[in-house]
Amino acid sequence: MSDVSGELVFRRGKEVGKAVYQNRALSKDGISERLFAFLFSGLVYPQIWEDPDVDMEAMQLGAGHRIVTIASGGCNILAYLTRSPARIDAVDLNAAHIALNRMKLEAVRHLPSQGDLFRFFGAADTSHNSEAYDRFIAPHLDPVSRHYWERRNWRGRRRISVFDRNFYQTGLLGLFIAMGHRVGKLFGVDPAGIMKAENIGEQRRFFNEELAPIFDKKLLRWATSRKASLFGLGIPPAQYDSLITSGDGSMASVLKARLEKLACDFPLKNNYFAWQAFARRYPQPGEAALPAYLEQRNYKTIRANIDRVAIHHANLIKFLAGKDAGSVDRFVLLDAQDWMTDDLLNDLWTEITRTASVGARVIFRTAAEPSLLPGRVSSSLLDQWHYENEASREFSARDRSAIYGGFHLYVKRAA
Repeated sequence: MSDVSGELVFRRGKEVGKAVYQNRALSKDGISERLFAFLFSGLVYPQIWEDPDVDMEAMQLGAGHRIVTIASGGCNILAYLTRSPARIDAVDLNAAHIALNRMKLEAVRHLPSQGDLFRFFGAADTSHNSEAYDRFIAPHLDPVSRHYWERRNWRGRRRISVFDRNFYQTGLLGLFIAMGHRVGKLFGVDPAGIMKAENIGEQRRFFNEELAPIFDKKLLRWATSRKASLFGLGIPPAQYDSLITSGDGSMASVLKARLEKLACDFPLKNNYFAWQAFARRYPQPGEAALPAYLEQRNYKTIRANIDRVAIHHANLIKFLAGKDAGSVDRFVLLDAQDWMTDDLLNDLWTEITRTASVGARVIFRTAAEPSLLPGRVSSSLLDQWHYENEASREFSARDRSAIYGGFHLYVKRAA
């Protein structure tokens, strides 16, 4: 998780803090924000928790498009390559995510086969993955990323050794899911039991009879009423406040509704997010759907297009400020705007509007259901964009990751 050995964490936490801090340091909310920034300075998302299939359809992504996206765990970037865009600029403040993305690119380039790529990023308990890293990936990594993966912990283990076990049980998200399983077992329920369901009806029965009652437990309702309880999902205090508006006033009700969608709205054979949440692993090839970058049929296309990706350790607004006018066709903001003040939102959309080509598309997700832009971003900016209301609702419903309240699509109007 966090690299607590000095200057690297200070710098990483400082950059994340610029995006998160909205209150005085010694206030209750300010302390919470600074705790989040410290935790977020390490690995948060071993996999991205947004559905790239929905992204690509909403973007109408095709050959020749120029994309700017937030990097996160990088599964989205590699999925986008299946559509052969001209260029992907992936930006992130989190140095751990940058190291992960740069390693993924070199793994695609240099691991000998698709089977090796799947074993490295798709299979659990593959004890020789760190050896594959040493032989095929490490010689091609930049020094900073290599230092990240080869740093040793207090046990003397190198960080890369997590790929010999189960990488997806690490990071804040992995620890959060593990905690969810422990809570379930505390109340006599094994969440992995849903994996025995053979259809959506059986999935719903398991949720209603086993999982749903847990959210009525006083202990869980008390625990989730604390903002720090959701730091493992990468949800900062400001986003917690937005998320809680989606329920009956309790975070337990919001989490119950989001878990219900994950458990019940999609067949398990089609939803690798549910596999990670409940089975704690990806399916084997042929067992169920996999992330696009791990599917055999996409391997040659992704590998052929891998040099079209550039990874940037940078602030998104500053990065866009350095781009030429009209030079970006697609923007992927994930849920980053939930963190932002009104001033930052206006700065961001000033740069998006300037750099957007005619017909450019912006997609993002929000913790609450409505788009957060009206009333916060200047009308002089928003009037240059068309909000695809009906399409946004449809894509929200189809997002297999299931944890967001809203998916939103904006299209640049002709001048």
